Amino acid sequence: MASLYPILPIAALVLFVVTTIREGLGSSQGWLFAAMVCAGFAAFSAYAIVAEGPFGFWPNHTQNAWGNQVWFDLLIAIAIAWALLLPRARAAGMNLWPWLALICVSGCIGLLAMFARCRYLENRTA
Repeated sequence: MASLYPILPIAALVLFVVTTIREGLGSSQGWLFAAMVCAGFAAFSAYAIVAEGPFGFWPNHTQNAWGNQVWFDLLIAIAIAWALLLPRARAAGMNLWPWLALICVSGCIGLLAMFARCRYLENRTA
C-alpha cells in the first residue's frame, strides 16, 4: 500500500484554502469547525506520537536549514496567534495560564482548542 504522507500536505493545503476563502473559522459557527479541526489534528498527532515517539518531531527540526526554518515559522506563527487571540480571550473571561500551558506542550492543537473555546464564548454572549 502506498504511503499517504506525500498526499496529506496537499490535502491540508486544499482544506486551508477552502476554509480561508469560505471563512470557515470566522463564521458564526467557526468555533465548531475549529473544534473539529482540533480533534482531527489531535488524533493524527496521537498517531504520530505512537508511530514515531513523543519527540519524533525534533529530528525534523534539527537536521538542516529547512527544518530549522519550519521550527522558527511554527514558533512565530503561534506567538502571533497568541498575541492576537489574547485580548479576545481576556474579554471572554478565559483563564489564560492553562491555555498557555496547553499551547506550550501541544502547539497548534492547544491554540485551536483555545480559539474554539473563545469563539464559543463570544457567540454564546452575542
